[in-house]
Amino acid sequence: MKILLVHNNYGKYSGEEAVVDRLAAMWTAHGHEVAQLRQSTAGSRESLTGKIRGFCAGLYCPSGVKAMRETLQREKPNVVNVHNLYPFISPAALFECKKAGVPVVMTVHNFRLICPTGLFMRDGRPCERCLENGNEWGCVRYNCEHSLLKSVGYAARNAVARLTKAYSECVDKFACITDFQRKKLIEAGFAADRITVIPNSMEAPASYTPSIGDYVAYIGRLSYEKGFDLLIEVARRYPEITFRFAGAQRSATSIEIPENVNFVGYLHGKELEDFIRNSRFIVMPSRCYEGFPMAILEAAQYGKPSIGPDHGGFTEIIGKGEKAIGRLFTPNDMADLERQITGLWRQQEMVEELGERAFRKLQQEYSTETVYQKWNGLLENLLHKDNGQK
Repeated sequence: MKILLVHNNYGKYSGEEAVVDRLAAMWTAHGHEVAQLRQSTAGSRESLTGKIRGFCAGLYCPSGVKAMRETLQREKPNVVNVHNLYPFISPAALFECKKAGVPVVMTVHNFRLICPTGLFMRDGRPCERCLENGNEWGCVRYNCEHSLLKSVGYAARNAVARLTKAYSECVDKFACITDFQRKKLIEAGFAADRITVIPNSMEAPASYTPSIGDYVAYIGRLSYEKGFDLLIEVARRYPEITFRFAGAQRSATSIEIPENVNFVGYLHGKELEDFIRNSRFIVMPSRCYEGFPMAILEAAQYGKPSIGPDHGGFTEIIGKGEKAIGRLFTPNDMADLERQITGLWRQQEMVEELGERAFRKLQQEYSTETVYQKWNGLLENLLHKDNGQK
């Protein structure tokens, strides 16, 4: 089977790029041929000309459409797996797949098919206004991007994709990464029989060495929607506990940083592995739903539990009750976040038990092999159905 991976890279290497690269490696390792069409947003936001070009391309990108057409002709894939199309590929390129008779599976990383920002968030809290209204103009009304030009651009490109039926007519299957996403797409009117759930994967080691670390870890971008400021406020109240933050900072913060908080910057590779291994558990105080927080699986590799908000994908991945691999707190509730952190910090045996559950769940549900079997089943069925129709 030959698979064409299509993705518009973001300005900086992101979780989506990591997922696309991991899929390419997974399929190649199982004997499939992988071709790629990749564009990049890098540098386009640094000038007014670049911003205007990105605005227009999101509506219809001639070069992206041409690149798709030429790639299909050259590579002759059996199936196309698309990820992010904005701005320099654009949903209009999907019609080239339809013309060529090549089935398309779209991996749904976020909520951009319904919400122009992709976050389902406004004023620091989850917002589903565009889902409720059945259109994207709430993004303009509430200026969700805090830039009217940007909000208009994001809403307009979603509207064009919806009105031209680029997704409904050209995508054969939507591969959501959580069941929460699947339910939201169905609420938005997407056909339930064209939606499946295939989570992100992480290589699961054969074993891990249990350890009780000496700090609370945060992994992720240091931005408002990620809620890192909530964790800093908890740290301020507990000077006896060390809190370490790994991630890139988008902009300067005016928050006064207590002495027990350390910023270690963006980490990857062995540095990130050691950071997780030496922590007691990780905390993700995100204000938004998020797609699939990979930090949960990264922590599970080393038998570390996670604390996250009780909404979106966090709820189903971390879980509740006897199958929980961490703790959930009421979203945006700093008092409850504080309770969960301090409570777990004092229960070392529970940390070890939750960590063991996290490791087992990684092996059983999110390992590369488990996820590959789901992907292979989806693609084989799709090709069988497509050949039957021909």
